[in-house]
Amino acid sequence: MNRIPISPRNRLSSLCLALLAAVVIAPATPAAGKTTAPLDIQVETLGQGRPVLTIPGLNSHASVWRETCEALKDVQCHLVQLPGFAGAKPAGHDEFLDEMARQVLAYVRENDLRQPVVIGHSLGGFLALKLALADADAVGPLVIVDSLPFFSAAMNPTATSESVRPMAEAVRQQMLSSDDATYRQQAAASVRNMARDLVRVEELVRWGENSDRATTAQAMVELMTADLRGELGAVRSPTLVLGAWAAYAAFGQTQEATRAIFEGQYAALPGVRIELSEAGYHFLMWDDPQWLQAQVGQFLTAHPAKDD
Repeated sequence: MNRIPISPRNRLSSLCLALLAAVVIAPATPAAGKTTAPLDIQVETLGQGRPVLTIPGLNSHASVWRETCEALKDVQCHLVQLPGFAGAKPAGHDEFLDEMARQVLAYVRENDLRQPVVIGHSLGGFLALKLALADADAVGPLVIVDSLPFFSAAMNPTATSESVRPMAEAVRQQMLSSDDATYRQQAAASVRNMARDLVRVEELVRWGENSDRATTAQAMVELMTADLRGELGAVRSPTLVLGAWAAYAAFGQTQEATRAIFEGQYAALPGVRIELSEAGYHFLMWDDPQWLQAQVGQFLTAHPAKDD
């Protein structure tokens, strides 16, 4: 895929570039005595305490959230690995986002997690919103990291789900028809501005190379065409949105303009709190970890687990 020029008027933000990106984790299993359809997601648990679900973004590995989870106090993290990404076995489903939301909710119910906190990055943040919309009673507070309810509107504020569908399908076709060398080159180019540390960028490249191309293409098409803005009024979970902008300062993007994008897209979400990192790129958990961990910790303290 070709890279899209960025300007203050036509911004493909770091979270939208995530659409172009190319520890031992145990399979998720139901609690004893319960039956459910097999799950394609894999989940690793880490720590003890308040349940926290972490969901990675497009082509990302569940371990992207490990350092954050280790820094949080009195929580038990459930690190979700989505199928088809970063070496995980692909799922055999035509749809991706709706199916992943169903499976994560099934995991919550089968493991008796009581209103877990959900922390999602990019695609994972979009999934966090879908979980809260699908079953408001099943999940607790949401932490959404550099994600929007309608990704395509960051490129074109007048975009609609239908207007961007031809472009989304063209992207899918290009991805699936490219030879391996071209695909790898374009996927690697798309992640260059997603993290400050070149070692981390190389890790993103490896994750992209180990992701299933068909799964990535399907997830991208769905993200580009899905618009949750009109549904946000139904979200009852307290929500913290953490955004990035610094990667595109060289292109004229400002923090104020970025905040306007986030505030506009989340305008219908009651009580949402939006904070922007001063220095981090798209992978804020790596680029600005102390800030992100402090934001999450303060948010969880302000919204404690409900008593049984």
